[in-house]
Amino acid sequence: MRICVIGAGNGGQALAGVLAQRGHEVMLFNRSEKRISGIVDNRTLRLEGESSGPVKLAYVGTNIEKAIKNCQIVMIVVPAFAHASVAERIAPYIEAGQIIILNPGRTGGALEFKKVLDANNAKPGYVIAEAQTFLFASRIAGPGLVRIFRMKNAVPVSALPAKDNHILSEALPEVFPEFVIAPNVLYTSFNNIGAVFHPAALLMNAGWIETTHGNFQFYLDGISPSVARVLTKIDEERCEIARALKIEPLGAVEWLDFAYDVKGRDLYEAIHNNDGYQGIRAPVSLYNRYILEDVPMSLVPISYFGKSFGINTTTIDSIINIANVVMGINYWEKGRNMDSLGLSGLSINSIWDYVEMGVKAL
Repeated sequence: MRICVIGAGNGGQALAGVLAQRGHEVMLFNRSEKRISGIVDNRTLRLEGESSGPVKLAYVGTNIEKAIKNCQIVMIVVPAFAHASVAERIAPYIEAGQIIILNPGRTGGALEFKKVLDANNAKPGYVIAEAQTFLFASRIAGPGLVRIFRMKNAVPVSALPAKDNHILSEALPEVFPEFVIAPNVLYTSFNNIGAVFHPAALLMNAGWIETTHGNFQFYLDGISPSVARVLTKIDEERCEIARALKIEPLGAVEWLDFAYDVKGRDLYEAIHNNDGYQGIRAPVSLYNRYILEDVPMSLVPISYFGKSFGINTTTIDSIINIANVVMGINYWEKGRNMDSLGLSGLSINSIWDYVEMGVKAL
């Protein structure tokens, strides 16, 4: 297939490289040339880790129209806080029949993305979908060099509305058989494990990160028993909201087994049993997507859903409020809410009508 990857960070370069390795014609776009300066001329990536070897991309550059043109699939691999701006940017160039996948959507990604595309008069006939998490644990190791620490066994993905899932079922096995079709985007959004694993762990390790500039293993050294207990409580609040929305969630321990074949008696043990987390260093700064993305685009919308349906999110709200103080930003105002997702005033049944059939009625 001809596939466009939008975003050339740790995830985007890894995704582009693996797609090219699997024989697809890959177009890699990045907003600025700085990130792609080492590969823009030779269009070559080198993979190491679970996938290895050199691969050639069809295009690497900053021309969004050229990157998207005639692509069957458009993979969005940018932090969730950039989803709305990417939707505005690509809206004039979307072609009927294209499949757009957010990798991942975090919480409400497809809902927000579709609302922005429609507001900017994108050509109808596209399919928008979101993945529940990213396919790899990966890092850029140098110019044109990407290390893939671990590829997940399976990643749920769903279209908005879910009636378009049959289109994903036909197209995605050729691209990534690791994608499995989920019931709908409520399932992918509320099984957002990044919301559980990232913000609280980063904030509870803030002193260590600022002192060592991230010179420790984030998931293994940074997740102590007490940190794991906080993550477990966040997970419980997330799952309670999911069940209120008629979604049966995967708990974090269950998810580690689903994604990595890792088991444990509790979250602390399961995380520490995951070989895929070996060697993943902590962020060098608190100004990282674990806060900048996962607080406003994961925890905040989860909390707003809870408030809409009378569910207490004490621990989630505490993490958001601490992040506000630490970062000097009001994430309650910056984050996704029921209005930005196009769900204001909708009952649970009406939300289901929208995510299943695309029908919205107050």
